[in-house]
Amino acid sequence: MKPQLIAAAELDRLETWQKYSAHMCGGCVSSCCTLPVEVKIKDLIRIGIVDEFERGDPPKNIAKRLQKEGIVERYNNKSEIFTLQRMSNNDCLYLDRKTRFCTIYDKRPDTCRNHPKIGPRPGYCAYKPKEVVRETHFKTLDKF
Repeated sequence: MKPQLIAAAELDRLETWQKYSAHMCGGCVSSCCTLPVEVKIKDLIRIGIVDEFERGDPPKNIAKRLQKEGIVERYNNKSEIFTLQRMSNNDCLYLDRKTRFCTIYDKRPDTCRNHPKIGPRPGYCAYKPKEVVRETHFKTLDKF
């Protein structure tokens, strides 16, 4: 019997992304959590890394503090959008490495709440099944 071929999306190739369906998330490696996360000040307050009292501070000052703390990668002064720092493997700072679930799900930023309705390819996601990733990992190990 031939093994079923399950296509895995490539993050940089939007044409490989699959039409989103809610049932896909449970079997995915959380590939959407490796995309850059752009947030506004209200998201940072909801997450709890910026205090409500800081809302009146210049966003540039908040960005400098959060960059020093390793939470924000960059800040766009014109749009007032912060981009969250990612781990060296591109995982979001708030993605649990073992379970691949969001550790701040109830407080997650609007960018995450609205994905994939809003994003690089609205209505589609970079679905990568857990099994395909695991098989690829073991095939790589077999080469050694």
